[in-house]
Amino acid sequence: MAPITKQYDYIVIGGGSGGSGAARRASGWYGAKTCIIDAGVSGGCCVNVGCVPKKMTWNFASISEAIAAGKHYGYKFGDGNSFDFKTFVDKRDARIKVLNGAYENNWAKEGIELIHGTATFISEHEMEVKPKDGSEVFRVTAPHICVATGSYPTKPEGIKGSEYGITSDEYFAIKYLPKKMIFVGAGYIAVELAGVMNAIGVETHLFIRGDTFLRKFDPMIQETLTKHYEEIGVHVHRNHPGIKEVIQLHGGDEEHSDPREKKLKVIMNDGSEMETNELLWAIGRGPEDRGLGLENIDIKRNQKGHIVVDKYQNSSVPGVYAIGDITGQAELTPVAIAAGRQLGNRLFGPPEFKDAHLDYDRIPSVVFSHPECGTTGLTEPQAIEKYGKENIKVYHTKFSAMFYDVYPPEEKKKEPTEFKIVCQGPREEIVGLHILGRGVDEMMQGFGVAVKMGATKKDFDSCVAIHPTSAEELVTMR
Repeated sequence: MAPITKQYDYIVIGGGSGGSGAARRASGWYGAKTCIIDAGVSGGCCVNVGCVPKKMTWNFASISEAIAAGKHYGYKFGDGNSFDFKTFVDKRDARIKVLNGAYENNWAKEGIELIHGTATFISEHEMEVKPKDGSEVFRVTAPHICVATGSYPTKPEGIKGSEYGITSDEYFAIKYLPKKMIFVGAGYIAVELAGVMNAIGVETHLFIRGDTFLRKFDPMIQETLTKHYEEIGVHVHRNHPGIKEVIQLHGGDEEHSDPREKKLKVIMNDGSEMETNELLWAIGRGPEDRGLGLENIDIKRNQKGHIVVDKYQNSSVPGVYAIGDITGQAELTPVAIAAGRQLGNRLFGPPEFKDAHLDYDRIPSVVFSHPECGTTGLTEPQAIEKYGKENIKVYHTKFSAMFYDVYPPEEKKKEPTEFKIVCQGPREEIVGLHILGRGVDEMMQGFGVAVKMGATKKDFDSCVAIHPTSAEELVTMR
């Protein structure tokens, strides 16, 4: 007996931020008969093991930093100040469950059918669905199918015992803090999570292959933040030789899942060794194509396995689209949402949206490091390569924010705020903005709008400063 086939206008594979944005725009705005097929927990990576729990944990760590700063302001705290990390994690998890429900409620309100299960391409416009509850397999078909399955954190191949380490996914299951933890990687995930653990008292080691981390960012951010991490107590192992083997000495099974009871021996390629309670691999993410059956359709992928798309999110298969991390384009939650909404506008909206697409130029982003850093547009080296050194002018300033005025001078100078404006041409159009310091996460959004609009240095200069703020330096810089 042939499986039942359900017909839709739009099938979205993946219930993360991008998939949600795509489906809600198609169904909620334009009435397209839409389903979301999701094999995981509603909300995807961002809600469950990404942006949301990360920012909440960063907030938790920031309170620890504020308490430490309090002594410079004359605050006196009792002996043995302490915190209960498990209590915080339980509250964080409860909040995430609320968000899971909110996603599903919004989908239901907008007429989207949620199918809990895995979807596999049988042909270009037909998919086989295996429900998570074990019920009968069925098929779905639609003229438009959007792949929004995201990505997953990878572990290294060729390193014996690499399975004894964890990834960012498992990090958010930690309820009891290890005494010592190693992070391997130089990207924003390693930098953010290592900064959090250091701030709440965990002996933190960060292994990086080069001399600085965040190597895709402007050299100013790389150099200043790497140095600052060392100054605040993170053991940054620059130019690390790499890991040869990981040996589990104790714990790690269900009986010893508490990282305080776990012990690993890490053997380096140069023969040196280090013992630790936990090791986290933050070496990159792979496109989540497992079980999708992409091999069953003639869809173009790049060497890393990402689905190749044009500016309209079209894949090489007509009627099949891809958004978000599965495409490898600007792997950020708001990017996936924006791309999904624009795709919905183009496919199901009125004629004026026939050219709708996301502009990937000058996308602002923030790393929740300690302190935070933000960026949009080109780095200084990228601008020079694109426009020529003779056509580039750079404005730069470095200072300690007013918050640190009550610190002893030797400690104040270790708290950097640093800004760089990269301009091109005689109009001095701002093509890159890079900021680092306390509070720049909120600051970046507004300045991101200005840079996206093509603001010039003269436009910045014409804006009256808000005093006293760190941000005023961006509109008074000479």
